[in-house]
Amino acid sequence: MEELIDNLKLFGGTSNVNLTREVCDYLNVLPGEMVNKVFSDGEIRVEIDENVRGIDTFIIQSTSSPVNDNLMQLLIITDALKRASAKSITAVIPYYGYARQDKKVKPRVPISAKLVADLITVAGVNRVISIDLHAGQIQGYFNIPVDNLFAAPILLNYIRKHFENNLAIISPDAGGVERARAFAKRLNAALAIIDKRREEPNVAEAMNIVGDVKGKTAVILDDMVDTAGTLVQAAHALIRNGAAHVYASCTHPVLSGDAIERIEESPIESLVVTNTIQLNQNAPEYSKIKVVSVAEILGEAIKRVYFSRSVSSLFV
Repeated sequence: MEELIDNLKLFGGTSNVNLTREVCDYLNVLPGEMVNKVFSDGEIRVEIDENVRGIDTFIIQSTSSPVNDNLMQLLIITDALKRASAKSITAVIPYYGYARQDKKVKPRVPISAKLVADLITVAGVNRVISIDLHAGQIQGYFNIPVDNLFAAPILLNYIRKHFENNLAIISPDAGGVERARAFAKRLNAALAIIDKRREEPNVAEAMNIVGDVKGKTAVILDDMVDTAGTLVQAAHALIRNGAAHVYASCTHPVLSGDAIERIEESPIESLVVTNTIQLNQNAPEYSKIKVVSVAEILGEAIKRVYFSRSVSSLFV
């Protein structure tokens, strides 16, 4: 017997319109009614168009590009719900922006990931649900519960169905080794690591490959792809070292600047991404980008939070 969700309202910002619809379909609820417009000077105008007093509310909004607009929209929707006496407010942030600025790497720089956490908490959010946070310690920046979901089951299923045997899972840097090792173990695949040196932000050079990729189907695995500079250089390095095929997979397709064009012109045969970030309108025109949906995993997490059940058991 299907459980009745009768005291839940799900509101979607403009960052993930299609994903919001998919999650609502999974939960069999209607999207919350809300005015979400912009004044002529650029200020965001929000008005909740239905009663939420005593209701458990959820907001789906990634802080992706335009990151500052989407972040501000999330905060304003939260404030509107709080002032309308919502029982609880859960921010579902599939992609958490500013996550790369998670520590002081040199003097006189901010920890922007912590600042964003403070803004979200002070605005009135009671709980956060996200997917594949860039750094796990970001959960500790919040003084409210944070559920960090994993896109791994979705990506693993895609890799099993679409890629050949003789796989090698490739970590594009030392920081991604744990993730790549977990995938390699579940796929019974080899593991290799790209040794790179980053001279400045968004500019990376792939130097050496640690591991054997000769004759293998290489799958580069990362949590996000931004400019795709690292990804493309890694692909060329793999080909030079004898890889038979090169694919790539990531959770968050930031894909800024000329990233898509770089991927299309590279040896990468396809890039598998999730819809935590809504691709721009031109992206579907390119043949190498394959999108899988996280709607089911988000919907199930929302349902479990609503019914006060374990979220971590999703991944057991």
